[in-house]
Parts: sequence; C-alpha cells; structure tokens
Amino acid sequence: MEFSHNDNNNLPLTKFESMLKTNHVLFFDSEEFENIIHHYLNQGKIALAKKAIKLGLDQHPTSINLKLFKVEIYVFEDKLSEADKLLNELYVINPMNEEIYIQKANIFSKKDNHEQAIDVLKKALELTDDVVDIYSLIGMEYLFLDKYEDAKTYFIKCLESDTNDYSALYNIIYCFEFLNQNDDAISYLNLFLDKSPYCEVAWHQLGKQYCTLKDYNKALTSFDFAIISDDTFVGAYLERGKVLEKLKRYKDAIENYTITLKLDEPTSFALLRIGICHEKLGNDDLAIQYYDRTVHEDPLLDKGWIAITKFYNKKSDYQRALFFINKAINIDSENVIYWKLYAQINQRLKFYEEAERGYKKTLELGNYELNTWLDRGDLLIKLGELEAAISNFEQAIDFYPESAELEYRLAGSYFTLKEHDKATFYLKNGLKHNEDYAFIIEELFPKVTKELLVKNILKQICK
Repeated sequence: MEFSHNDNNNLPLTKFESMLKTNHVLFFDSEEFENIIHHYLNQGKIALAKKAIKLGLDQHPTSINLKLFKVEIYVFEDKLSEADKLLNELYVINPMNEEIYIQKANIFSKKDNHEQAIDVLKKALELTDDVVDIYSLIGMEYLFLDKYEDAKTYFIKCLESDTNDYSALYNIIYCFEFLNQNDDAISYLNLFLDKSPYCEVAWHQLGKQYCTLKDYNKALTSFDFAIISDDTFVGAYLERGKVLEKLKRYKDAIENYTITLKLDEPTSFALLRIGICHEKLGNDDLAIQYYDRTVHEDPLLDKGWIAITKFYNKKSDYQRALFFINKAINIDSENVIYWKLYAQINQRLKFYEEAERGYKKTLELGNYELNTWLDRGDLLIKLGELEAAISNFEQAIDFYPESAELEYRLAGSYFTLKEHDKATFYLKNGLKHNEDYAFIIEELFPKVTKELLVKNILKQICK
C-alpha cells in the first residue's frame, strides 16, 4: 500500500513521524511497518527507511518481510556480503519465499553474474503467482548480457500477462530495433493492436517503425490513430510534425507542434521545429520569434543557438550571427560546433586573429576534420605566423598522412623560410599524391613559384 497525503490511510505514517520527533516509542503491527518502509523507499528517503526497519525489527524480530527490507538496504548500499548472509539465514527459515530469490538474483546482478541471476529468478517464477515483475527482471538480465532475442521473449511474456505494461512494450521494441528487425516489430505491433486497438503507445511505436523504414504515409496514419486513441498524447503530435516536415508539409507540421504547446509546457524542441518550418516557408520574422523563444526556454539547447546563428549567416548578417554565437559560447564554452561557427563568422568579417582562435579552440575540443586544420593554417599564413602554420599542418598530417593539400602548404611554408630540403620533400610528396592541387603553391605562396628550384621540380613531374 502506498500512503497518500490526501486520504486517511496515512495515519500510521503520521503517527510514526510524530514518534520520531517525540522519542516516545509507539507500537505498530508488522504490516504497518512494511507500508511505512515501502513509502520511504519510494520517496528515496533511505535514512528514514532504515530507522523504520530498525524499529520494526525491534518490535517484530521474526518478521521475514522486514528482514527482506533490510536486505534491500544492504544491496542498495553495496553491502553485498551482509545481504547474502542474511538471505541465507532467511532461506533456512522459509525456502519457499520468492522474494528471497529475487534479492539473491539482485546480488548476483550487482556482481555482474547475470547468468546466475537469471537461474535464480527462474526458480522464483515457480514460487509466485505474480510473474510479471519476475519476467521483467529476467528480461533486464538478458539485456545486460546483450542477449536481445531472449530479453525480447521475456518482455513479450510481460505484455501477454499485462497488456497495460507499457514499460515492457518499450523494451520489446528496443530489442527489435537493436536487432534491426523493423519489419518484425511492425508485425508484432499490428498483432498487438488487433487485441488492443486503442493502445496509443502501440500506435505511436508503430509510427516510429514506419518512419525508420521511410514509409511516411503509413507513419502518419499510425500517429493519427495514436491521437484518436488519446487526443492529449503530446508524443504523437511531435512525431506527426516531424513526418510532415519530411513531406515538406510545413504548415501542417507547425499546426501539430503548436498543439503540443497548448497541451503541455512548451518544449524547446517544438519551438525550434516551428521556427525551422517558418524559415522554410520564408516567414523570417516568425522564424526569429520562435528561435528566440527556443533559446529562452532552454539556453543549453545547442540546436537553438545554431539555428539562429545560421539564420543570420545565410542572410549575410554576420555581425548579428556573431552576437548570437558569442552568447552561446558564454553559456557553453566547450561546444565544438559553436567554436567552428565562431571561426567561420569571424573569417567572413575579416577578423582573422579571432577566426584563428576559433579554429584552434575547435581543434582543442577534438574536431580534427581536415578543413579545420586547413582553415586554421591558411589564417596563420595570412597572419605571417609561418612557424605556427607549419606546426599546425604537421599535426594535421599525422591524421591525414596522404593529404596533398597539407603537403603543398608545408612545402610553400618551408620554401618561404628557405628550408629547401624539407620543402622539396613535401613538394614531391604532394605531387606524388595529387598533381591537381599544385595550384595551392601559387595561390598561397606566389613568390615561391618564381623560385628556380620549385620550377624545376614542377617541370620534372610534368615530364
């Protein structure tokens, strides 16, 4: 039994909490203690649960159920040897208690002995009439073992025993998806819907499977039925909106996303998608309004800041784009996409030192795309920092050892510094890997191409 603060069933709980405040010991029957402990565990109030267990066992020292709660606390606190010892004692007293097996399986699971946990849970199945929870536990153990077919079998048993067990339904679909069995998932959901035609969750999951297969018309139909089954189902409207976007039906998509704003608290996802749809329709003022609402609703959502920055970028309003990407970086300075945009915008504004700083930060955060190395190096060349440019390109060549684009840049840089041996090495390598990129020398290092050594190397290759 779960206590509620809105009914009279919470009298034992009130009495117990009053006792704790006054230190007057009052008597409770063992079932009342069980309900009190269960309440505190559900609330995550472990300290109070432990007090109730101690007082309960003081008054009812032979209660197996109270001792099982003590085991549960031991397991929660990773005191597995104490839990195991107490379970063994309880097993001697009552070997037919399925909860003993469940807790034993929990200990095995904590020790990553999932096969043993499954064996123990299967024994518990023989002792209980309430099989659904144990089916679910077995399914989860199989998931830990990456045995998705076996896990699926037991979650299906859960759903067969209780058609309202949506947690089992989600787990079944998860297994189908992991096994790339989308067609099988669709067949299973259709069979399930034959028996439960108004299950909005099943219709919703069916629509998502059709989306995976890019069968958007069937996906729409499935989401329609989910909404018919429950016209307040926010998830179905969101998914329907996403499908309508893919079909370029942007006005209809906006309508579905807007419904979710009325049914529940506005989500940054819905606001962002409405903004994107308005941008696709050319409604720039509305697009900006919704992008603003998106970043206001959730300042940590990078997609919102990226959308608004790219919007102004496309309009060539680089100053405003820079304003918003700076705001984004102030909120999350470790976001690599922000820094890449920061670098690109500054480059367009001819703020080369800031642009180089942006690319450098992008690399420091782990973005090792070839273009990032090239763009940063080219800026360093433009800024006259040849040694820094060389260091940049040499780091890059570790990731892209056969990149002619890097080798020509290294050749030009070394020729400029009169280090002819290194320059010749990289120039010959660049020509060997791709002659077509030889124009890089002339484009970035026009003085170098006039050198006799460079001319002779280029002539030899051409012959």
